[in-house]
Amino acid sequence: MPYKVAVIVGSLRKDSINRKAAHALAQLAPESLQLEIVEIGDLPLYDEDLETADAPAAWTRFRAEVAAADAVLFVTPEYNRSIPGGLKNAIDVGSRPWGKAVWNGKPAAIMTVSPGALGGFGANHHLRQAISFFDMPVLGQPEAYVGSGHTLFGEDGAISNDASREFFGKFINAFAGLIGKVLG
Repeated sequence: MPYKVAVIVGSLRKDSINRKAAHALAQLAPESLQLEIVEIGDLPLYDEDLETADAPAAWTRFRAEVAAADAVLFVTPEYNRSIPGGLKNAIDVGSRPWGKAVWNGKPAAIMTVSPGALGGFGANHHLRQAISFFDMPVLGQPEAYVGSGHTLFGEDGAISNDASREFFGKFINAFAGLIGKVLG
């Protein structure tokens, strides 16, 4: 039975390069992984006052989907040298209620994709810092700061060059290896 991987895409745009990257990773994933995008765009901003028996339905849905996963793959752009606000909100929503974080102990991997040359380096490291609290074993190698992301995909959304396809395959296979070591 494959490991279920919750894929969190930090960009909310329907046609984002990060969403395309997430789909490409799903296509290249080994049979040992089942990747499913968990949507974050409908999550109300985290407000502890809403943490009641009638918490927002989107929070409940999100928490249940991530909790059901064995591992988490983050694919995100960089906004102003950090992670997008929607992604930070998703991390906060998943971290509550206190003591019941859906992230705890799940193996994780981070790929940042940007049109810029730095490939989302700042976002990648800020995200690592944010999730370190949850004791998530995070894939260290290969590091995935993907620059010039807007040039990687064809009209059909598929990766348009062999070198990038090879790197994405290496990355997702390394993540499968980490998941197997942690959960196997």
